[in-house]
Amino acid sequence: MKLRLFPIGGELEASAEEREHSQQHIAELDRALEERRAVVRHGWGPEKVHRKGKLTTWERLERLVDPGSPILPVNTLVNWGRDFAGSEKQAPGAGVVTAFGRVHGRWVMVIANDNTVASGAWWPLSPEKIERGQQMALRLRLPVVYLVDCSGLFLPEQSHSFPGRTGAGHIFKKNSELSAAGVPQIAGVFGDSIAGGGYMPIISDRVYMTEGAYMVIAGAALIKGAKSLHLTSLDIGGPEVHVHQSACADVRVPDDETCLRHLREEVARLPGSGADFYRHGVQPEAPLYDPGELEQILPRDHRHIYDIRQVVARLVDGSLFHEFMPEVGREVLTGVGRVGGLWVGFAANVLEPQPHPEGKGHRPGGILYREGIAKLAAFSRACNDDGLPLVWLQDIAGFDIGVEAEALGLLGYGSSLIYSNSTNSNPVFTVLLRKASGAGYYAMAGLPYEPVIQLATPLSRLSVMEGRTLAIATYNSKLDDDFEIATTDPEERRRIEEGMARTAARIEADMDPVGAAARMDTDELIRLRELRPWLQALAEMAYQATGYRRVKNPRIWSLHDLEVLASGRRAEAPAEAGAGHAAHVDQEPPEAGAVPVRAPMEGSVFLRPAPDQPPFVQVGQQVEAGAKVGLVEVMKTFTAVRAPAAGVVLRVDLPEGAAVRAGQPVLWLRPGGGLAT
Repeated sequence: MKLRLFPIGGELEASAEEREHSQQHIAELDRALEERRAVVRHGWGPEKVHRKGKLTTWERLERLVDPGSPILPVNTLVNWGRDFAGSEKQAPGAGVVTAFGRVHGRWVMVIANDNTVASGAWWPLSPEKIERGQQMALRLRLPVVYLVDCSGLFLPEQSHSFPGRTGAGHIFKKNSELSAAGVPQIAGVFGDSIAGGGYMPIISDRVYMTEGAYMVIAGAALIKGAKSLHLTSLDIGGPEVHVHQSACADVRVPDDETCLRHLREEVARLPGSGADFYRHGVQPEAPLYDPGELEQILPRDHRHIYDIRQVVARLVDGSLFHEFMPEVGREVLTGVGRVGGLWVGFAANVLEPQPHPEGKGHRPGGILYREGIAKLAAFSRACNDDGLPLVWLQDIAGFDIGVEAEALGLLGYGSSLIYSNSTNSNPVFTVLLRKASGAGYYAMAGLPYEPVIQLATPLSRLSVMEGRTLAIATYNSKLDDDFEIATTDPEERRRIEEGMARTAARIEADMDPVGAAARMDTDELIRLRELRPWLQALAEMAYQATGYRRVKNPRIWSLHDLEVLASGRRAEAPAEAGAGHAAHVDQEPPEAGAVPVRAPMEGSVFLRPAPDQPPFVQVGQQVEAGAKVGLVEVMKTFTAVRAPAAGVVLRVDLPEGAAVRAGQPVLWLRPGGGLAT
């Protein structure tokens, strides 16, 4: 059996003005991200390191990887903007570089102390960053190369990096777990390697030391103070000691350049990548549609919707995709495509409104309902069974809520999905495109469910709920049934307004993706145009090591069985919007032959793009078929209300912000042309 792939996506339909608006906004965010990346890469500057005759950490990394090959850093912005007691400077990147790179065609995880930042000291979150890199390597069975140049803990902040479950000592546990799993570890010691820094390379399979390097439990200054001995750190633990006496290191080399050449040779001795075998003779192919257009697809306003299929079309080879169970749980997209010639599963939530399965109009997208949750769980389990890497594309507002949701057992279905994502062993990669809210973030393999890596974009918003929603919840006792402030006292009203504004602003700041990256709430912040290259690299990493996990031949995938069972139970297509609304009592049409423009779903109707902007349309205005005339908001997601035909606006039935039923007229048109009377 061979899986048939079909074209997905197409040329962008949004107006050139809308696309340009989105692209300009993304360009501003990208410039800010590049500036931050440059600060982290510069560290405290190369001058002091160069005076010692050594290379900086980034110079070492560039010489280690294959010429011209990409370096993919992770957790770049850890500790961004954070000040520390005892230091006049901040610690860019927590003083550590963790990055994926290719060495002799093999992907490796490189973990390197940034020797420009306090001589490679460990700061708060430095251990967690190192451990996260080790965990990624363990999940993918990638060789780990340590570039050690570490002066030990930054002692004024030792209480934030030494103790605790993920404190500095946990690094050595990860060293041991990697060794136990048979993952090669190779270390080069280039300078200071004190205390914990001395332990880090020891469990490695191969340890190189330069002439200026040393590994010691305690440095010379501490020994002088404790034992009144006059020694240098090289005397205590240099290559003369550890290569020729203690055997804690294997090879002595003169300098950085020689050490890096030897490290590359060690990696070359390891087995090659299995990725080409698992391509099954297929060559990698670029998407039919430019991945750079992702910047035009995602609207600037996170409440506005877009077509997720257009995103997938710019990620998969040839813009070819096989969608599984398209008739069920239409609020999510599941399917497989090739990325760099390798099979990858995709699970994403659909933002566009979808027909209610019982014919009750349409339901808003970006929300998980029973059918979609069950579909995601089944697809997740099948990908795990077949050994397919699985990419989750999140732009999720959360689970459905209310009487119907509870009666349908969404808690139980959600638990099934969470169980699947918690126990699967296939490589999982999560991408936060925009919203990552509430339990939906968890259910779609958010970071607490331990994906190999979680990528975020400059548009990402990670939170339980939006700022205004949380402000309303916080001050609920002060508000009436319409969420308006319930007081006539001007002073009390002012205090409540200011309090709600502060709460909303604080939550909005917490949702900032740079803050999330600084706290390690996400693994790496990337530009949208970088997503396709990242997925290509991750797909290759997922298939590089062989023999440690199940990878089925595509002929015997469980996905085939799942599709056959689903296709045998296909129901008739749900009723279209507007059907099943006989119980609604509309206002009388303004004139004979007038055409209603109906709400696609239940929610709140808005007739302006924003409170400070003019309405979409006014009475007497000519509109084209498909023109946007309003918005319906559900759980902070906006769905367009569009004119079913060309005509002139005769009457608007609803005020700004009014509650609206699915299928209820928002306004009326005179078909064709002619002025409204």
